[in-house]
Amino acid sequence: MSGYMIFWSQDHVKKLKKAGDNGPIQVVYGGRHSKEPSLKKIKVGDVIFPVALEKDQLVVMARLQVEKLENAFEYQLREVGMPCQAIIPEGTMLISDGPFTETDGRFIAFSDGCGYLSKTVVPDNITRTIDLDTLTRKECAYHQLPLTCCSEIAAVGKGSSIKPRPIPEDKVSLLMFGNTPSSLKGLGNGKSGKITSVSLSGFVRKMSPETLEIFESLFADK
Repeated sequence: MSGYMIFWSQDHVKKLKKAGDNGPIQVVYGGRHSKEPSLKKIKVGDVIFPVALEKDQLVVMARLQVEKLENAFEYQLREVGMPCQAIIPEGTMLISDGPFTETDGRFIAFSDGCGYLSKTVVPDNITRTIDLDTLTRKECAYHQLPLTCCSEIAAVGKGSSIKPRPIPEDKVSLLMFGNTPSSLKGLGNGKSGKITSVSLSGFVRKMSPETLEIFESLFADK
């Protein structure tokens, strides 16, 4: 089992609080955007810890042990009721009414293109067509909605509650991340060594075993 850290912006944390989403956390998305960086290194059994900054203090927001890795599109279709912001899989086409449906026909989208049905060549590999206008959004937790339009993978599990858990100040300098022992680095940004949203965002960071122990100690009541 390996531990990984991802970053939640202050804006996202505020929206979670406004929505009353206290967990338990069920999914973390990965994709092609800095707000949802790739989860391709994650394996079933690994643990993901979303973190945030509160008044410059590093806090751990949740713990999710991955039970399943699946296509984000399929996860959203099943759990959210519709594919909100996921990359469309090859072989699937979405169709819906658009602002110019009356003159140009219905709007379609697929993995490598989109356009109005009357003016767009439908790829030969389409085996499934989903009519978005027939779908209904299901009740779901706010964190089950993606942060970007580039969600690709859904890491699914039964996790902890969602709330800030401060890392003791004397432990922060001990936190080390890297894919190999020789590549381990701390979180300090530049010469100042200060941890900022810039130094945290954009990556999924693999923890050293000692760092994983520090994070796990915050979840004694998992």
